[in-house]
Amino acid sequence: MEITHLGSGSRGNSALLQSDESKVLVDCGFSLKQINSRLSRIGVKGEDIDAIVLSHHHSDHSKSAARASRLWDARLYSNLETAMRLGLRPIEDVRTFSGLERLQVGPDLSILPVPVPHDDADNVAIIASNGGGRRAAIVTDLGEVTVELRRHLEGCEHISIEANYDYERLMNGPYPPVLKRRISGRGGHLSNSQTAELLGDIIHPNLSSVVLCHLSEKNNAPHLAESEVLMEIGEDFSGELSISQQEGPEFSHWLGQIENEKIKNNA
Repeated sequence: MEITHLGSGSRGNSALLQSDESKVLVDCGFSLKQINSRLSRIGVKGEDIDAIVLSHHHSDHSKSAARASRLWDARLYSNLETAMRLGLRPIEDVRTFSGLERLQVGPDLSILPVPVPHDDADNVAIIASNGGGRRAAIVTDLGEVTVELRRHLEGCEHISIEANYDYERLMNGPYPPVLKRRISGRGGHLSNSQTAELLGDIIHPNLSSVVLCHLSEKNNAPHLAESEVLMEIGEDFSGELSISQQEGPEFSHWLGQIENEKIKNNA
């Protein structure tokens, strides 16, 4: 299984999962033009996409999902709350799922949606499996790590997870107090330190790659997120730590691969 972030941040999110027989987008939070442009950089056409799985309804994750699904004849998946918030009709427009319901989204690719807390959204983390027991995770937009999520992250060979903010930058920054409380609360986002603590707890010898994503442009910086995580896992982690930013794709990971594969910018 190959994991490629097309871009990650407050202005749009989407990741491509590829296996031998399947191509699946997790979220589709850019314009259709942008999604097509970003896919083309890795040699993929929209018509090649088999399915689109939405984590939740917020526009930076869902912006062009319905339109892309129709144009590409790609099956769209979401939970019922997300479908309702987007005005999508179950069965006709979208295949709805429940939390912890395994979805066979391609011949050799399945996904387990794990509910996570996020304000004003019924959000899920995505655990993808290639059918041979190898798993990858994409986890963003949550303010707290649940026991259920922690259990499903254990044993994943690849983990993409948000490190949204540096606590000191957030608290000393320009945001109003109510927004600071929301971001740092249970339904907000994970801080660098929360993500570092989680990774430190679940690290194992087969974890080959970690991607930090959904970094705040105002309340974080790549070097802060990276250093915080490395302080926690550095001695025990022999894989590669990368950061996905807003303008992508920049690299891809294969399950079990230590070094990421850089993507050449042909723009």
